[in-house]
Amino acid sequence: MPKVTADSEQAEEMLGEVVATTSRMVSRSTARVAAGGTLTDMWTKKSSTTTRTKVAKKAAVEVEVNRSETVVVSASSSSAQAQTNAVTEAMLATLEDDTMEESWRKQLQPEFKKSYFTSLKKFLLAQMTTHTVYPAVNNIYSWSRFTPLNEVKVVILGQDPYHDAGQAHGLSFSVLPPTKPPGSLKNIYKQLEADFPGFKASISNGDLSPVAKQGVLWLNTSLTVQAHKAGSHARKGWETFTTQVIRAVLQRKREDGKVGVVFMAWGLPAQKTFSSIGIDEKKHLLLKSAHPSPLSAHRGFLGNGHFKKANEWLSMKYGKGAEIDWTVLAAK
Repeated sequence: MPKVTADSEQAEEMLGEVVATTSRMVSRSTARVAAGGTLTDMWTKKSSTTTRTKVAKKAAVEVEVNRSETVVVSASSSSAQAQTNAVTEAMLATLEDDTMEESWRKQLQPEFKKSYFTSLKKFLLAQMTTHTVYPAVNNIYSWSRFTPLNEVKVVILGQDPYHDAGQAHGLSFSVLPPTKPPGSLKNIYKQLEADFPGFKASISNGDLSPVAKQGVLWLNTSLTVQAHKAGSHARKGWETFTTQVIRAVLQRKREDGKVGVVFMAWGLPAQKTFSSIGIDEKKHLLLKSAHPSPLSAHRGFLGNGHFKKANEWLSMKYGKGAEIDWTVLAAK
Protein backbone atom coordinates (compact mmCIF):
# COMPACT_ATOMS: atom_id res chain seq x y z
CA MET A 1 0.00 0.00 0.00
CA PRO A 2 1.52 3.41 -0.95
CA LYS A 3 2.31 5.91 1.79
CA VAL A 4 0.05 8.85 2.55
CA THR A 5 1.83 12.11 1.65
CA ALA A 6 1.24 15.61 2.93
CA ASP A 7 -0.71 16.42 -0.20
CA SER A 8 -4.35 16.52 0.88
CA GLU A 9 -5.76 15.34 -2.46
CA GLN A 10 -3.46 12.34 -2.53
CA ALA A 11 -4.31 11.62 1.10
CA GLU A 12 -8.03 11.69 0.37
CA GLU A 13 -7.53 9.42 -2.63
CA MET A 14 -5.46 7.09 -0.46
CA LEU A 15 -8.25 6.96 2.12
CA GLY A 16 -10.73 6.10 -0.57
CA GLU A 17 -8.57 3.10 -1.49
CA VAL A 18 -8.43 2.06 2.17
CA VAL A 19 -12.22 2.23 2.53
CA ALA A 20 -12.73 0.32 -0.71
CA THR A 21 -10.26 -2.35 0.42
CA THR A 22 -11.98 -2.59 3.78
CA SER A 23 -15.40 -3.06 2.17
CA ARG A 24 -14.07 -5.96 0.12
CA MET A 25 -12.64 -7.57 3.26
CA VAL A 26 -15.87 -7.57 5.24
CA SER A 27 -16.97 -11.15 5.91
CA ARG A 28 -20.19 -12.37 4.32
CA SER A 29 -21.34 -13.24 7.81
CA THR A 30 -21.03 -9.65 9.05
CA ALA A 31 -24.16 -8.69 10.95
CA ARG A 32 -26.57 -6.47 9.01
CA VAL A 33 -27.93 -4.09 11.62
CA ALA A 34 -30.81 -1.66 11.53
CA ALA A 35 -28.91 1.33 10.23
CA GLY A 36 -27.11 -0.87 7.77
CA GLY A 37 -23.67 -2.39 7.80
CA THR A 38 -20.36 -1.77 9.48
CA LEU A 39 -18.70 1.50 10.38
CA THR A 40 -16.72 1.18 7.16
CA ASP A 41 -19.98 0.86 5.23
CA MET A 42 -21.21 3.99 6.95
CA TRP A 43 -18.10 5.90 5.94
CA THR A 44 -18.66 4.80 2.36
CA LYS A 45 -22.35 5.77 2.32
CA LYS A 46 -22.22 8.86 4.51
CA SER A 47 -18.71 10.06 5.14
CA SER A 48 -17.83 11.86 8.33
CA THR A 49 -15.57 14.70 7.19
CA THR A 50 -13.84 14.84 10.55
CA THR A 51 -13.12 11.13 10.60
CA ARG A 52 -11.95 10.98 6.99
CA THR A 53 -9.65 13.97 7.42
CA LYS A 54 -8.09 12.62 10.58
CA VAL A 55 -7.48 9.21 9.07
CA ALA A 56 -6.18 10.62 5.80
CA LYS A 57 -3.68 12.83 7.56
CA LYS A 58 -2.48 10.35 10.16
CA ALA A 59 -2.07 6.94 8.57
CA ALA A 60 -2.37 4.54 5.70
CA VAL A 61 -3.89 1.41 7.12
CA GLU A 62 -5.52 -1.87 6.35
CA VAL A 63 -8.73 -2.47 8.30
CA GLU A 64 -10.44 -5.78 8.85
CA VAL A 65 -13.92 -5.77 10.32
CA ASN A 66 -14.80 -9.02 12.06
CA ARG A 67 -18.40 -10.14 12.44
CA SER A 68 -18.60 -9.80 16.21
CA GLU A 69 -15.38 -8.10 17.24
CA THR A 70 -14.44 -4.47 17.32
CA VAL A 71 -12.45 -3.01 14.43
CA VAL A 72 -8.90 -4.31 14.38
CA VAL A 73 -6.43 -2.02 12.62
CA SER A 74 -2.99 -3.06 11.41
CA ALA A 75 -0.22 -1.22 9.58
CA SER A 76 3.00 -2.51 8.06
CA SER A 77 5.48 0.09 9.33
CA SER A 78 7.56 0.80 12.40
CA SER A 79 4.84 3.19 13.60
CA ALA A 80 2.10 0.54 13.43
CA GLN A 81 0.91 1.11 16.99
CA ALA A 82 0.79 4.88 16.54
CA GLN A 83 -1.20 4.44 13.34
CA THR A 84 -3.55 2.01 15.06
CA ASN A 85 -4.10 4.52 17.85
CA ALA A 86 -4.70 7.35 15.37
CA VAL A 87 -7.35 5.49 13.39
CA THR A 88 -9.12 4.13 16.47
CA GLU A 89 -9.11 7.59 18.03
CA ALA A 90 -10.58 9.07 14.85
CA MET A 91 -13.39 6.51 14.79
CA LEU A 92 -14.21 7.02 18.46
CA ALA A 93 -14.21 10.81 18.02
CA THR A 94 -17.17 10.64 15.63
CA LEU A 95 -18.77 7.42 16.85
CA GLU A 96 -21.97 9.12 17.99
CA ASP A 97 -22.34 11.11 14.76
CA ASP A 98 -21.64 8.04 12.66
CA THR A 99 -23.63 5.35 14.47
CA MET A 100 -26.20 6.77 16.91
CA GLU A 101 -29.80 7.27 15.75
CA GLU A 102 -30.67 10.96 15.33
CA SER A 103 -33.38 11.36 17.99
CA TRP A 104 -31.14 9.80 20.64
CA ARG A 105 -28.10 11.77 19.49
CA LYS A 106 -29.93 15.09 19.78
CA GLN A 107 -31.24 14.29 23.26
CA LEU A 108 -27.92 12.97 24.56
CA GLN A 109 -25.68 15.56 22.90
CA PRO A 110 -24.88 17.39 26.18
CA GLU A 111 -23.37 14.20 27.60
CA PHE A 112 -20.74 13.92 24.88
CA LYS A 113 -18.90 17.03 26.12
CA LYS A 114 -18.85 16.13 29.82
CA SER A 115 -15.62 15.11 31.53
CA TYR A 116 -16.82 11.60 32.40
CA PHE A 117 -17.59 10.90 28.74
CA THR A 118 -14.21 12.24 27.60
CA SER A 119 -12.54 9.96 30.15
CA LEU A 120 -14.66 7.05 28.94
CA LYS A 121 -13.52 7.63 25.35
CA LYS A 122 -9.87 7.65 26.48
CA PHE A 123 -10.43 4.38 28.29
CA LEU A 124 -12.05 2.83 25.22
CA LEU A 125 -9.16 4.00 23.04
CA ALA A 126 -6.68 2.26 25.31
CA GLN A 127 -8.80 -0.89 25.42
CA MET A 128 -9.47 -1.10 21.69
CA THR A 129 -5.82 -0.70 20.76
CA THR A 130 -4.63 -3.40 23.15
CA HIS A 131 -7.51 -5.86 23.56
CA THR A 132 -10.52 -7.28 21.79
CA VAL A 133 -13.66 -5.37 22.78
CA TYR A 134 -17.28 -6.39 22.31
CA PRO A 135 -19.59 -5.54 20.63
CA ALA A 136 -18.23 -4.41 17.26
CA VAL A 137 -17.64 -0.66 17.32
CA ASN A 138 -20.53 0.00 14.91
CA ASN A 139 -22.89 -1.92 17.22
CA ILE A 140 -22.16 -0.10 20.49
CA TYR A 141 -25.20 2.10 19.84
CA SER A 142 -27.25 -0.35 17.77
CA TRP A 143 -30.02 -0.21 20.41
CA SER A 144 -30.61 3.41 19.39
CA ARG A 145 -31.09 2.52 15.73
CA PHE A 146 -33.47 -0.36 16.39
CA THR A 147 -35.54 1.64 18.89
CA PRO A 148 -35.70 5.42 18.31
CA LEU A 149 -36.42 7.51 21.41
CA ASN A 150 -40.04 8.36 20.58
CA GLU A 151 -40.87 4.71 19.89
CA VAL A 152 -39.82 3.24 23.26
CA LYS A 153 -42.60 1.31 24.99
CA VAL A 154 -40.63 -1.13 27.14
CA VAL A 155 -37.16 -0.81 28.71
CA ILE A 156 -35.32 -4.00 29.66
CA LEU A 157 -32.03 -3.34 31.44
CA GLY A 158 -29.13 -5.77 31.33
CA GLN A 159 -25.67 -5.41 32.89
CA ASP A 160 -22.86 -5.62 30.34
CA PRO A 161 -22.56 -7.24 26.89
CA TYR A 162 -21.80 -10.90 26.39
CA HIS A 163 -18.01 -11.23 26.43
CA ASP A 164 -17.36 -14.21 24.14
CA ALA A 165 -16.92 -14.17 20.36
CA GLY A 166 -20.02 -14.15 18.16
CA GLN A 167 -22.41 -12.99 20.87
CA ALA A 168 -22.84 -9.28 21.67
CA HIS A 169 -24.33 -6.98 19.03
CA GLY A 170 -25.56 -4.04 21.10
CA LEU A 171 -28.89 -5.31 22.45
CA SER A 172 -29.01 -6.72 25.98
CA PHE A 173 -29.58 -10.51 26.15
CA SER A 174 -29.59 -10.77 22.33
CA VAL A 175 -27.26 -12.73 20.03
CA LEU A 176 -27.14 -13.01 16.26
CA PRO A 177 -27.28 -16.26 14.26
CA PRO A 178 -25.61 -18.68 14.12
CA THR A 179 -24.94 -18.22 17.85
CA LYS A 180 -27.47 -20.18 19.89
CA PRO A 181 -29.36 -18.52 22.76
CA PRO A 182 -27.28 -18.33 25.98
CA GLY A 183 -28.73 -19.46 29.30
CA SER A 184 -30.38 -16.17 30.29
CA LEU A 185 -32.08 -15.88 26.92
CA LYS A 186 -33.29 -19.46 27.10
CA ASN A 187 -35.06 -18.55 30.33
CA ILE A 188 -36.54 -15.42 28.75
CA TYR A 189 -37.94 -17.69 26.04
CA LYS A 190 -39.32 -20.06 28.70
CA GLN A 191 -41.22 -17.19 30.28
CA LEU A 192 -42.56 -16.10 26.91
CA GLU A 193 -43.84 -19.65 26.41
CA ALA A 194 -45.58 -19.43 29.79
CA ASP A 195 -47.10 -16.00 29.08
CA PHE A 196 -48.32 -16.75 25.57
CA PRO A 197 -49.79 -20.22 24.94
CA GLY A 198 -48.67 -21.47 21.57
CA PHE A 199 -45.35 -19.63 21.69
CA LYS A 200 -42.58 -22.07 20.82
CA ALA A 201 -39.08 -20.85 21.59
CA SER A 202 -36.34 -21.09 19.01
CA ILE A 203 -33.40 -23.26 19.98
CA SER A 204 -31.12 -21.70 17.37
CA ASN A 205 -32.09 -18.02 17.02
CA GLY A 206 -31.42 -15.50 19.78
CA ASP A 207 -31.90 -12.29 17.79
CA LEU A 208 -34.22 -9.97 19.75
CA SER A 209 -34.23 -7.16 17.18
CA PRO A 210 -37.75 -8.00 15.87
CA VAL A 211 -39.26 -6.74 19.14
CA ALA A 212 -36.69 -3.94 19.44
CA LYS A 213 -38.20 -2.57 16.25
CA GLN A 214 -41.60 -2.56 17.97
CA GLY A 215 -40.39 -0.42 20.87
CA VAL A 216 -38.54 -2.73 23.27
CA LEU A 217 -35.32 -1.01 24.34
CA TRP A 218 -32.82 -3.77 25.16
CA LEU A 219 -30.25 -1.66 27.02
CA ASN A 220 -27.15 -2.71 28.92
CA THR A 221 -25.83 -0.64 31.83
CA SER A 222 -22.33 -0.87 30.33
CA LEU A 223 -22.21 -0.76 26.54
CA THR A 224 -18.83 -2.44 26.02
CA VAL A 225 -16.72 -5.18 27.58
CA GLN A 226 -13.24 -6.64 27.16
CA ALA A 227 -13.27 -10.12 25.64
CA HIS A 228 -13.64 -12.90 28.21
CA LYS A 229 -13.69 -10.45 31.17
CA ALA A 230 -17.20 -9.90 32.47
CA GLY A 231 -17.68 -6.50 34.08
CA SER A 232 -14.34 -5.21 32.79
CA HIS A 233 -15.83 -1.92 31.56
CA ALA A 234 -17.98 -1.30 34.61
CA ARG A 235 -17.53 1.96 36.55
CA LYS A 236 -15.73 3.61 33.64
CA GLY A 237 -18.54 6.01 32.74
CA TRP A 238 -21.07 3.92 30.87
CA GLU A 239 -23.37 3.72 33.90
CA THR A 240 -23.63 7.51 34.01
CA PHE A 241 -24.38 7.64 30.30
CA THR A 242 -27.00 4.87 30.26
CA THR A 243 -28.69 6.47 33.27
CA GLN A 244 -29.14 9.52 31.06
CA VAL A 245 -30.55 7.26 28.33
CA ILE A 246 -33.24 6.13 30.75
CA ARG A 247 -33.86 9.71 31.89
CA ALA A 248 -34.33 10.69 28.25
CA VAL A 249 -37.15 8.15 28.02
CA LEU A 250 -38.75 9.55 31.16
CA GLN A 251 -38.47 13.17 29.96
CA ARG A 252 -39.70 12.75 26.41
CA LYS A 253 -43.00 14.33 25.39
CA ARG A 254 -45.47 12.53 23.16
CA GLU A 255 -47.64 14.39 20.69
CA ASP A 256 -50.78 12.93 22.29
CA GLY A 257 -49.68 14.12 25.71
CA LYS A 258 -49.72 10.63 27.19
CA VAL A 259 -46.82 9.33 29.24
CA GLY A 260 -45.90 5.89 30.45
CA VAL A 261 -43.37 3.15 29.75
CA VAL A 262 -42.90 -0.40 31.05
CA PHE A 263 -39.61 -0.92 32.90
CA MET A 264 -38.46 -4.48 33.55
CA ALA A 265 -35.96 -4.69 36.41
CA TRP A 266 -34.47 -8.17 36.46
CA GLY A 267 -31.98 -8.65 39.27
CA LEU A 268 -30.70 -6.37 42.01
CA PRO A 269 -28.37 -4.22 39.85
CA ALA A 270 -31.21 -3.24 37.49
CA GLN A 271 -33.53 -2.60 40.42
CA LYS A 272 -30.94 -0.35 42.08
CA THR A 273 -30.47 1.61 38.84
CA PHE A 274 -34.19 2.27 38.42
CA SER A 275 -34.52 3.09 42.11
CA SER A 276 -31.72 5.67 41.92
CA ILE A 277 -33.37 7.32 38.93
CA GLY A 278 -36.76 7.39 40.59
CA ILE A 279 -39.42 5.81 38.40
CA ASP A 280 -42.83 7.40 39.01
CA GLU A 281 -45.01 4.32 39.33
CA LYS A 282 -48.15 6.41 38.96
CA LYS A 283 -47.10 7.10 35.36
CA HIS A 284 -45.06 4.02 34.51
CA LEU A 285 -45.17 0.29 35.12
CA LEU A 286 -42.14 -1.03 37.02
CA LEU A 287 -41.85 -4.82 37.02
CA LYS A 288 -39.27 -6.45 39.33
CA SER A 289 -38.03 -10.00 39.61
CA ALA A 290 -34.91 -12.14 39.84
CA HIS A 291 -32.49 -12.12 36.89
CA PRO A 292 -33.07 -14.71 34.11
CA SER A 293 -29.58 -16.15 34.61
CA PRO A 294 -29.61 -19.94 35.11
CA LEU A 295 -28.17 -19.20 38.57
CA SER A 296 -31.17 -17.18 39.70
CA ALA A 297 -34.11 -17.66 37.31
CA HIS A 298 -35.75 -20.24 39.58
CA ARG A 299 -35.80 -17.67 42.41
CA GLY A 300 -38.52 -15.55 40.83
CA PHE A 301 -37.87 -14.85 37.17
CA LEU A 302 -39.61 -17.93 35.88
CA GLY A 303 -43.29 -17.38 36.54
CA ASN A 304 -43.06 -13.58 36.82
CA GLY A 305 -45.53 -13.03 33.96
CA HIS A 306 -43.76 -9.82 32.92
CA PHE A 307 -44.39 -10.04 29.19
CA LYS A 308 -48.10 -10.61 29.61
CA LYS A 309 -48.35 -7.89 32.27
CA ALA A 310 -46.53 -5.45 30.00
CA ASN A 311 -48.99 -6.03 27.17
CA GLU A 312 -52.00 -5.72 29.44
CA TRP A 313 -50.72 -2.39 30.78
CA LEU A 314 -49.84 -1.02 27.32
CA SER A 315 -53.29 -1.95 26.05
CA MET A 316 -54.97 -0.29 29.02
CA LYS A 317 -52.78 2.83 28.76
CA TYR A 318 -52.72 3.38 25.01
CA GLY A 319 -55.47 1.22 23.60
CA LYS A 320 -55.72 -2.03 21.72
CA GLY A 321 -52.88 -2.46 19.25
CA ALA A 322 -50.25 -0.84 21.48
CA GLU A 323 -49.05 -4.21 22.73
CA ILE A 324 -45.74 -5.81 21.78
CA ASP A 325 -46.07 -8.81 19.47
CA TRP A 326 -43.64 -11.04 21.33
CA THR A 327 -44.62 -13.98 19.13
CA VAL A 328 -42.31 -12.68 16.37
CA LEU A 329 -39.52 -14.26 18.43
CA ALA A 330 -41.05 -17.73 18.23
CA ALA A 331 -39.41 -20.51 16.26
CA LYS A 332 -40.26 -20.36 12.59
